[in-house]
Amino acid sequence: MGSAEVPMPVPSPESPAVNEGSPAAAPANDSKPKKKICCACPDTKRLRDECIVEHGESACAKWIEAHKRCLRAEGFKV
Repeated sequence: MGSAEVPMPVPSPESPAVNEGSPAAAPANDSKPKKKICCACPDTKRLRDECIVEHGESACAKWIEAHKRCLRAEGFKV
């Protein structure tokens, strides 16, 4: 009656556990984005986020649309 240790599976670097199957990260169209959506358009994202925090979403439509235009230009469907 000894203790039998069962080896724990170790995730391999080839199988990412984050954003698996995310439609935004891997769109099915031919113009695939070269970046993840979280990393695309950092300037417009920062401006959009700062505006929303300070003034609320309804007052920041200009920055939200600017960020969406940038994402679309990078190949994302938003």
